Amino acid sequence: MIVVDRLLQERREAGDPVRVALLGAGFMGRGLANQIVNSVPGMELVAIANRHADRAEAAYTEAGAGDVARVTTAGELDRAIAARRPAVTDDPTLITSADPVDAIVDVTGAVEYGARAALDAIANGKHLILMNAELDGTVGPILKVRADAAGVVYTACDGDQPGVQGNLYRHVRGLGLQPLVVGNIKGLHDPYRNPTTQEGFARQWGQNPWMVTSFADGTKISYEQALVANAFDLTVARRGMLGWDHDGHVDELTGRFDVDELRELGGIVDYVVKARPSPGVFLLAAHDDPRQRHYLNLYKLGEGPLYSFYVPYHLCHFEVPSSVARAVLLGDATLAPAGGPKVSVVAAAKRDLRAGETLDGLGGYCTYGLAERTGTARAERLLELGVAEGATLVNDVPRDRVLTEDDVRLPGGRVCDDLVRELRERFGGAPKEMHTP
Repeated sequence: MIVVDRLLQERREAGDPVRVALLGAGFMGRGLANQIVNSVPGMELVAIANRHADRAEAAYTEAGAGDVARVTTAGELDRAIAARRPAVTDDPTLITSADPVDAIVDVTGAVEYGARAALDAIANGKHLILMNAELDGTVGPILKVRADAAGVVYTACDGDQPGVQGNLYRHVRGLGLQPLVVGNIKGLHDPYRNPTTQEGFARQWGQNPWMVTSFADGTKISYEQALVANAFDLTVARRGMLGWDHDGHVDELTGRFDVDELRELGGIVDYVVKARPSPGVFLLAAHDDPRQRHYLNLYKLGEGPLYSFYVPYHLCHFEVPSSVARAVLLGDATLAPAGGPKVSVVAAAKRDLRAGETLDGLGGYCTYGLAERTGTARAERLLELGVAEGATLVNDVPRDRVLTEDDVRLPGGRVCDDLVRELRERFGGAPKEMHTP
């Protein structure tokens, strides 16, 4: 939305920048801090909260911002913001409750930590922009309900592939076509990758091996496509999506789908591996009007019945400020749940798992994620991956079997579990209680 540059310029000229605080100072958080500090006139990064405040301070330092204040109280943070002095803290509640902050951007990828911060941000009237697909894909629909009630915007972000797909979907739908396949392009898919196998790649790029593993093993793309499905009332063709290897251009995919099957399903989310242009996104759509199909053929999109649209890149943190501006200045969500969940991410065993083991986190050694229809997941009591971390197995589970809620005992006292229960009570499909202490 090019209009946001004009609106940000107006805020700059008025001396009233959009004030943003970051939750998280990892690889993406540092990149986003640099982007806002150096390339977004009319927007000011006023604070960063991170479990370790020294990493938050390093993010500002890398961006060239000096005189950073370490704050431990709300008053100290308010004074730092008033003095236009960058602030860092290890207490996320300081940024989520600070009056001068317009919006919070969650760049953590952590479900429980992010859930607590999200609830606090919404309760304090902050717009919430997520680079945390894992949280969004687990409890996003109920957080959206909370945000709507509070009068704030809840949204995923541009730059991340779900947001890029959301922009493309809205554009194509606005042209009068019916989107039927909304897809992601991957370079690699191997569900058995783990932080050890990905350590070298992670080190090369300064990333977290666990996060890199979640890209490789299919977990991240499952969450990303679930977000798109939940925003536009789409589904998956099968558990795990089709996920074809396609060593060619995405334009060639128009001949691989049955348009009548796609219409019957109401449209699907999916992904392809090795396709071009990588690492972009694609969308296949149909048009009912033969006269407009004639024009589409003239404009070199082919004879149909499916037409290919794509974006050849996604630029992650570079584009996130656009979503922040859209939320704060226009009240517009880049991508948000449209109601109850349509697609969920369930946990499958990455190796043979034994009773008594404690499941590790996303992108780890124990599990990988699969996108599944939420109705099926509820009916079969499949374990959502977003709540699996820290759960204790009560049954043996062989490799590649999807875990069920009866296979685990969940840790107690977690906000994410409370939100899952609230989500199911509101939108239906609530099964009997899962095992908890």
